[in-house]
Amino acid sequence: MKNTQLITSLRYALFGALAVTTSQVHAESVAITNATVYTVAEQGILSQATVVFDDGIITAVYSKDDVPESLSADTMIDAKGRILTPGFIASGNLLGLVEVGAVSATRDGSDKKADITFDASLAFNPKSTLIPYARKGGITSSLVMPHGGENVFTGQSFTVNLSGEFDSVIAQQNAVIVELGSKRKGSRAMSLQTLSNKLEDAQKALAKIEKAKTKKKKSKNTEDKEAKTPSRSEQVMYALLSGEKPLLAYVDRATDILALLKLKEQYQLDLVLVGASDAVLVSDEIAKANVTVMMSAIDNLPSSFDSLHNSLNNVAKLTKAGIKVIISNSGESYNINQLRFDAGIAIANGLAPTSALAAVTANVADSFHLNAGRIVVGKNADLVLWSSDPFEISTKVDFMWINGNAMSLRSRQDVLRQRYTTDSSMPRGYTK
Repeated sequence: MKNTQLITSLRYALFGALAVTTSQVHAESVAITNATVYTVAEQGILSQATVVFDDGIITAVYSKDDVPESLSADTMIDAKGRILTPGFIASGNLLGLVEVGAVSATRDGSDKKADITFDASLAFNPKSTLIPYARKGGITSSLVMPHGGENVFTGQSFTVNLSGEFDSVIAQQNAVIVELGSKRKGSRAMSLQTLSNKLEDAQKALAKIEKAKTKKKKSKNTEDKEAKTPSRSEQVMYALLSGEKPLLAYVDRATDILALLKLKEQYQLDLVLVGASDAVLVSDEIAKANVTVMMSAIDNLPSSFDSLHNSLNNVAKLTKAGIKVIISNSGESYNINQLRFDAGIAIANGLAPTSALAAVTANVADSFHLNAGRIVVGKNADLVLWSSDPFEISTKVDFMWINGNAMSLRSRQDVLRQRYTTDSSMPRGYTK
């Protein structure tokens, strides 16, 4: 028993040192050979394939018959047939913004004064103890979605990698978040009306700006008046109308979804429905509008009158209807590592395994313009080598790379387990 613990400790220490070293120097070139590669791309699944990455970027993906005889890299890893996938991308969480939900001083994911300009990435903590824990579930990056105040606009999302480095925020303010639907006080109509009015006002303001630009002769006073710098809120609204930023809309009831689809068509919005319990009732309309749905795969009971159609097979139904689905798990900042289990439950309820993999990788990357989510040349080397099928509960992450750097798989939970199961001179209460 002692020898086993010693070997485990040395393994953790060695891999942790490797992770620290590679994050501080130029990323070395790595070739992973003899792998079962799930590319989540046109190449599909490749057996006994080879993936090469250098300086954080995938530089080659070889099928079994295409591997060059002169293949070389700083590090060669024989996968021995194990599964290699893109790193999973979590979404709809508060990772790095909330450490302990019950401790108010550790919560930075919401604010009463928050509005459309709220940028919670300024409070992101890359040293959160929950980040290594999330990595153990194959998560290499996350779309963090803060909550807001009383405004229909609750702020903007941001994307991070889970390297634990201080520069791990990939994209700030990359999508605008609105919360619609039932209200404890007041009417849901007010939220929809506010959103519609804001979009209409912004479109009129943009039209006025464009008209002023094309006007040949203007007095100096008129020019100064019409060329004034837009406010921060106005700039965000213009980004929505131009398609530069997606609109993340929390909504469940079918009538609210249909209202949003009309707004999407009217203003050419890049729309993502979040939650969308009633989406199965209007799946044809959502598919026709080419709108992405972000939802939980394990919500099978209604949490309100708006979510009476929650079901374990909703993800499968929407995917079969031709809708791009992102699987997002609950838990705010904790237990995000269970995302793969949620995807596995979707598989057990009718979703194809390849579609489940896309729902936690490529679909997220495509919707939020991330250079990840697929194993193809040019993408970031965010990769996970699994002990077996990633959607099986007994499977573990054997190796992980973020931006080509090997990551430690040791979490706070591992340290605590080692502390309390190791023989010690301290009283038994500390060791058992």
